[in-house]
Amino acid sequence: MIDRDFVTIAEGPVHMRRLRGPGRPLLLLHPSPNSSRGMVPVMQALRAAGSDADLIAIDTLGNGDSPPPVPDVPDIAYFADAVRRIVAAMGLAQVDLYGAHTGARIACELAATCPDLVGRLIFQGISDFDPATRAKRLDAYAPAMEADDYGRHFIWAFNFVRDQSLHAPYFLRDPEHRLMNRAVPDADALHAAALDVLKNLTCYHKPYRAAFAYPTADRIARVTAPTLFLRLPGLPPHIAAAAPELAAMMADARVVDTDDQASAITAFLSR
Repeated sequence: MIDRDFVTIAEGPVHMRRLRGPGRPLLLLHPSPNSSRGMVPVMQALRAAGSDADLIAIDTLGNGDSPPPVPDVPDIAYFADAVRRIVAAMGLAQVDLYGAHTGARIACELAATCPDLVGRLIFQGISDFDPATRAKRLDAYAPAMEADDYGRHFIWAFNFVRDQSLHAPYFLRDPEHRLMNRAVPDADALHAAALDVLKNLTCYHKPYRAAFAYPTADRIARVTAPTLFLRLPGLPPHIAAAAPELAAMMADARVVDTDDQASAITAFLSR
C-alpha cells in the first residue's frame, strides 16, 4: 500500500507518497508540471521488479499538494536545498535519487552540493540547452497564469498537458518537432495532469523556468555518485542525444536503453 503523508519545512507541509520497504530510501522527484502522483506507476513497477527500497515520492515545491516556493524567481539550487531540508526533516542520513526531467535537474544539484547525502543517482530525461534554446523556452514554454473570469484557464491547462505529448517543445507545432513515436495519454490521464497544473496555477511555471535556466553540463561534472542514465522509448531526440554526452562528463556514469526502467533501476541499485 502506498501511504500519503506530510513533512514540514519552513515553506510549509510538503506532501509525499511512500511505499515502505527495508532497503535504503529511494527518493523519486517528478517532472514538471506533475506531482508525486505520476511516480506511483514507477514505485509499483519497482516493487514488482524486486526492489526492497523505501520508495518516497515528494511533491516538489510549487507542485501537487506542497506549498509554493518562497522566491519569486527560484532556481534549481533553491529546489535542491528544499529537498535536502525535507530529507533532514524525515531523519534520513542518506538516500538514492531518481529524477525525471525537472526532477532530474533537482537531483543533479543535490548530488553536486551534498555528495555525502546521495548514494546513487538515476536520471530520466535530463539535458542541457544552448543559449538560444534556453532563451526561447524561458520566454514561451511556461507562461505565468491566473484564474480567468470565464474559465479559459481550464481549457488552457488541458491543452497544455495534451500538447506536450504531440510536439517537443509543445509550442513548436511543425513536423520537425512532432513526436511520432509517442501515444497521446487517454482522457483520464490528461484530466489528472491538468488538475496538477490547476492546483498550482499561479506558480506551476516557477519549477519549469528554474529547470530551463539550470546549467546542467557545468553542474553535472561535479557529481561523484554512481549514476545511471535511462533512455526510454519515446524520448525527444535532443534528450536521448544528451545522455551519453552528459555521462561522459561524470566520474562514474552509464547509459542504458530500456523499455523496462524498473528492472534497470533495481539492477543498478543492487550493484
